[in-house]
Amino acid sequence: MKTIIMCAAAWLLSLPVTAQDVCEEIAANPNVAGCNYMAYPGPKQTVLTAAPEGYTPYYISHYGRHGSRYLIDQRDYDAPRATLMKADSLGILSQTGRDVLQRVERMRTESWKRLGELTPLGAEQHRGIARRMVERFPEVFEGDVVVDAKSTFVIRCILSMENELLEMAALRPSLRFKHDASWHDMYYMNQSTKYLDSLKNRPEVKQTLKAFEQAHAHPERVMSLLFDNGKQETTAGFLSEDEQRGLYRQLIDLATALQNTELRHEMTLYDLFTTDELYENWQRTNAWWYQNNGAAPLTGTVQPYSQRNLLRKIVEEADSCLVMERPGATLRFGHEGMVMSLSCLLDIDQYATQTSLDSLEIKNWLSHNIFPMACNLQFVFYKKTGNSLQKTGEGREEKAPVLVKVLLNENEATLPLPAVSGPYYRWDDLRAYMLRILDRWKSIGQE
Repeated sequence: MKTIIMCAAAWLLSLPVTAQDVCEEIAANPNVAGCNYMAYPGPKQTVLTAAPEGYTPYYISHYGRHGSRYLIDQRDYDAPRATLMKADSLGILSQTGRDVLQRVERMRTESWKRLGELTPLGAEQHRGIARRMVERFPEVFEGDVVVDAKSTFVIRCILSMENELLEMAALRPSLRFKHDASWHDMYYMNQSTKYLDSLKNRPEVKQTLKAFEQAHAHPERVMSLLFDNGKQETTAGFLSEDEQRGLYRQLIDLATALQNTELRHEMTLYDLFTTDELYENWQRTNAWWYQNNGAAPLTGTVQPYSQRNLLRKIVEEADSCLVMERPGATLRFGHEGMVMSLSCLLDIDQYATQTSLDSLEIKNWLSHNIFPMACNLQFVFYKKTGNSLQKTGEGREEKAPVLVKVLLNENEATLPLPAVSGPYYRWDDLRAYMLRILDRWKSIGQE
């Protein structure tokens, strides 16, 4: 009850009432506070909407992030460890601080020489995604159809791809596989653009983010637990305010990253933080990703165009595959920024919103719902079987249109287009919409 009251108070002070109270969500599941460190939760939607009468799935186009991983930079482990060890050598580390140091040491040891690599949980996530894909859309994977898979050349992405393909092979031994990881495909698999980067690196953008982060970081309570049995004057003499915020953020990163490793079964760092502190971490991280990958006004509203080449590739490969009788599936494996920016570029589930950092929750711009570890977008195409002709309003017969629905993290998503039925859209409409998006980039004149 106390936690709920604290969450409600923090919420009311900062924002009007919104459709989803993230603070209460974190109280129920602290892993949410990790945003892009959140382990893949699996689909919330267990039963998908039935396709219109006579339609069956026959092609899937996909982009997915690698699964759960260790932290990427050795400093993520070494920096907080060094600070705590120095405090211990000076005799100002509390009993709590020494206990935290031991847990940091365990995480550091577990990840030694495995920086950024896929964890066992990450492999398991991708096997589950593959299994559900085959179970949900069995018609796509019948017989000896081809599954064409590509990955960035990062080992965690390659292993994510291979785990999905191995699961599919076990379920459907007759499938044929093509898989590759090459610089050749990086122009659309993991693209960066100097112009877009220049908008993110402007001083006013950095200043805005720094101010937002400082307003949503209060390390004092945690510092008082770590150093000299709570004597704040000792902490102030040992670490500057910026250094305190740095250590605080490092420890929260370790706390939220722990969910992706096998140590999650043995220990936690969440006991060091209150729900409000974890919620503030979520706010800071959510704002950072929106500013750098979403349609944020301060970064020109154009950051999602980083995925224009991926979008064009999806259209081109669909055009090629849909003329085939049995096209199978096209799978792509990369990183969270691609899933996030592509979702924003297409306005999937209204993620193309343009708003202020303080209004993200009002707009339901919730990054953990877009890009947990192993996040993925699936474009599932349907064709009408049997008699593929249908009558128009004028009584003429025409070929039934190809339909498509989009799954974000295996949940049916919306598009800003007229639906045929439920989450099903005409591919012709979606394709035209995608091409209009690409045409708008040309008007920016930065190609």
